[in-house]
Amino acid sequence: MGVAETTPEDKLYLLWTSADKDVAMRMAFMYTFNAKAKGWWREVEVIVWGPSARLLAGDAELQNRVGELLQVGVEVVACRACADSYGVSDALAKLGIEVKYMGEPLTELLQAGYRLLSV
Repeated sequence: MGVAETTPEDKLYLLWTSADKDVAMRMAFMYTFNAKAKGWWREVEVIVWGPSARLLAGDAELQNRVGELLQVGVEVVACRACADSYGVSDALAKLGIEVKYMGEPLTELLQAGYRLLSV
């Protein structure tokens, strides 16, 4: 997460917490893919938090979609505390997702005025 490297006008964060696959496929991944691929935002980052970590670790279709996000330049990170609590940190890391503690970084981006969608 590069709060110091961007401005609030440059970057969109999407906090994905839902365990609902439709929310992932038809909102979180669809929007962030297009936002980056079509240049709507210079930088886009998906934060995998809570039940979404467990859902992603066990769903091949969602894993393929994350690969597509990474290919177009969307950053994907996961909350280590959440992923560890579900026992999926290694599985997420194998997908190319950075797994790290997110409480402080999330607080920093909110305090700095970055745009955050939460689903």
